[in-house]
Amino acid sequence: QMDLSIWKDMANGTSVEEFFLLGFPGTWQFRVSLVVVFALMYTVTVIGNASIIALVWRSSNLHTPMYFFLCNLSFLEIWYTTSVVPKAIGVMLGTSQTISFSVCLLQLFFLLSLGSTECFLLSVMAYDRYLAICYPLRYSSLMNSVFSVRLALGSWLGGFLAISLLAFLTSRLTFCGPDVINHFLCDIDSCLALSCSDTWPVELATFLVSIMVVVASCVVTLVSYMYIISSILKIQSVHSRKKAFSTCSAHLSVITIWYGSTIFLYVKPSAQNSLDLNKIMNTFNTLVTPLLNPFIYTLRNKEVKLALGQAFQK
Repeated sequence: QMDLSIWKDMANGTSVEEFFLLGFPGTWQFRVSLVVVFALMYTVTVIGNASIIALVWRSSNLHTPMYFFLCNLSFLEIWYTTSVVPKAIGVMLGTSQTISFSVCLLQLFFLLSLGSTECFLLSVMAYDRYLAICYPLRYSSLMNSVFSVRLALGSWLGGFLAISLLAFLTSRLTFCGPDVINHFLCDIDSCLALSCSDTWPVELATFLVSIMVVVASCVVTLVSYMYIISSILKIQSVHSRKKAFSTCSAHLSVITIWYGSTIFLYVKPSAQNSLDLNKIMNTFNTLVTPLLNPFIYTLRNKEVKLALGQAFQK
């Protein structure tokens, strides 16, 4: 009967143009508690990442390619979490639970584009650490300011271009009902689950883009760190070995957290994963990871802690 009604809607030319976001189930008190947690984490995320950008800009000793890439990452994290959290808070409070298809598609595009850009930036940062540790004498000439700007710009362009085709294919989907999305944001799995048209082109494009972006950047990162670890183990001095490893330990922590959740969400041949489980992983990916990044880089990096101390003294 549902299939018949869908085909009747399609024949009549009617389609769903607005969706209803469920958010998280539970009592009003539970949802208010989540709103408080989301708001606090979002505030700390924005302040923390903005502080890193300001700290690098003010401290001349941090004007290096590594911290230039870190500023790009911090800037990205601010917009990545901003594309999700304000709307999620409105959904949980019940004040903004509807979203038009065009806005839903726009949120999906920015969320995936910024996520793809982060994958490329993390692989670029791994390559930067590879050059710094494996070729320390030639590092300044290999990773000069022009090359680092090109790598950062290529990461941003590559991230947005990679999602353009996927966003276009998603915009061609037909939605005839139901119009309820079991999520606090518009993600690709929710759109595919609600579509009444053939979704295999979008599923195939999602899988191919995931392989191209996530897996390819992950391979570059892993290969870079294989060479890094091999070079560190060849260092005779224990002090020098610890110092070399400390320069990349923060980045290694970030990529472990990021790729773990991202691969689970997007690198799969179909969209049949549990939407409730995806909701939890999206929360971790869009809120927890951007929150942790500034703390990981400041607490595990002596140069950043030194510059932070000097800034507080001033």
